[in-house]
Amino acid sequence: MRWNLRLTAANKGIWKASELQRNLAEHGLVISAGKMSGLWSGQPVSLKLEDLGVICVVLGCEIGDLLIPEPSKVNRPGHEETGRVAVGSGTIAPGRFRPLD
Repeated sequence: MRWNLRLTAANKGIWKASELQRNLAEHGLVISAGKMSGLWSGQPVSLKLEDLGVICVVLGCEIGDLLIPEPSKVNRPGHEETGRVAVGSGTIAPGRFRPLD
């Protein structure tokens, strides 16, 4: 999933994180400056559904405006993948790997 808060806010005329932060606080969602910065410029690791609901109300948007599916990035069972695997403090060189059965 791709987090699309900044563009969704811009489409509603909100150009600064601090402005959105104030609007969210007016609706009962108080967010620290650090968390707001992460929501604005990054992709949240976790977000409460209740908070997501308040963001949608403030922006007048749907959840699908904020969370954009990226099916091509979803791993499918039974398909091998390439990449690096972390092992202890090192990594295994790029190659093919598959989940253990």
